Amino acid sequence: MIHKQDPASIQSYLEDTSNLKTGHTEGVYIPETPEEISALLREAAALGRRYTISGNGTGTTGGRIPLGGHVISMEKLNAIGEPRQTEPGKAIMRVQAGAMLADVQKKAEAAGWFYPPDPTEKLCFIGSTIANNSSGARSFKYGATRRHIERITILLPEGDMLSLQRGEHRADAQGIFRLELPSGEHREFHRPRYRMPGTTKHNAGYYTAERMDLIDLFIGSEGTLALILEADLMLIPLPERLISAIIYFQELDGLMGFTGALRAIEGPRRPRALELFEKNALGFLRQKYPDTPGDTAGAVFLEQETTTGAEDEDLEALFSIVEEHGGMAEESWIALDREEQDRMREFRHSLPLLVNEWLSRQAESKVSTDMAVPFPRFRELFDFYRTACEQHGFVYIIFGHIGDGHVHLNILPRSHLEFIEAKALYLEFIAKVLELGGTLSAEHGIGKLKSGYLAAMYGEEGLREMAALKRTFDPFQVLNIGNIIPVEYLENRNK
Repeated sequence: MIHKQDPASIQSYLEDTSNLKTGHTEGVYIPETPEEISALLREAAALGRRYTISGNGTGTTGGRIPLGGHVISMEKLNAIGEPRQTEPGKAIMRVQAGAMLADVQKKAEAAGWFYPPDPTEKLCFIGSTIANNSSGARSFKYGATRRHIERITILLPEGDMLSLQRGEHRADAQGIFRLELPSGEHREFHRPRYRMPGTTKHNAGYYTAERMDLIDLFIGSEGTLALILEADLMLIPLPERLISAIIYFQELDGLMGFTGALRAIEGPRRPRALELFEKNALGFLRQKYPDTPGDTAGAVFLEQETTTGAEDEDLEALFSIVEEHGGMAEESWIALDREEQDRMREFRHSLPLLVNEWLSRQAESKVSTDMAVPFPRFRELFDFYRTACEQHGFVYIIFGHIGDGHVHLNILPRSHLEFIEAKALYLEFIAKVLELGGTLSAEHGIGKLKSGYLAAMYGEEGLREMAALKRTFDPFQVLNIGNIIPVEYLENRNK
């Protein structure tokens, strides 16, 4: 096991994309076997140690940034097994938590299989995507990571290793779990009683549902209940062909109608990705891509799986919907081969780079949202975002996963005063989203940056339930303190 303590070696473990600057640690452990991690955790309580589990630094909410204690980095546990077909149309791939998503996807595709979860950042560790229940563009069709995990091996904070197979442990009708640990100890606990929002994407706090599977409690728990060591991923056959398109609209009503029509499609023609670029986002992209049509209300990016035999018919059906809703068919961009799709992917991913370049010339960082609402309420939220930003005179862009009622608003402050105004407006956005039945985090999670907002969503009782679950699995408060649950709820049982 590698142990780093000098400031130069540990600096990178104090950073992610959240811009959180308060991280500090006594040292970083880089285990090479699960047994080495278990040994660290078994002695943690006796030594009074706390550990923060470190992914690859791609998170946006400060989840891997330590606020004291030590760091355990998963980077050496990166084995990727061979896909193993288990039944027609399904295979399993066993991976260790430190394997990179890009490597997992490449190995699956080389064998003719497909792992659907597709977060934007491909350098993330697969264990982190499970701990965060990550999603992305393809979640419109395939859902978030939770739907694609067959089994996980977890390490509990006191060092016990446990394998959880989907379907083996479920809450009873009263919501009670009864679990026997490898040590022979029995634990009984209740699933959270709060209600989940009516959104198709949600990543804020512990999952709960009637008769839920225990594996789903740990998926999305951001490393606060246990450390994920390895997982069996569910694979499906690699799609034969893909239609990618960016469809421009002069009228916002047409764009929204087009989106609604695509959302209503079921079966093979249902898009797997459905994303929005509103007019300000296209304005940023036009800096690098001057051929991007002007005088538009926005554009919709979509991906649709197809076959060689069905491609022409699928294209005809798509353009029929484009014309029905006033899309700019002549100016739109269709990509049918891998090379052109790679260029389209570069176009889509250029937006955050262009935003970061703009911000580098400013003194303040952006204020961004990751909220979602049930799709019937999406237009109301979208208009609320735009009206509020226009009233304040902000520079802003809106983009993201419109198919799931989930877009990212980035406010780009030009002064400290605008930054303060934008932070205050963020609270108004939370209130509006919750009024509309939404979630304050759809895909990026809570981490340390957003834990203070959870009470608005779940109330004091909801946070007390989360804290009670945390104490059930982590009685000595060893793992990822500060993530999801505000520290005061862990320190004060009466909070």
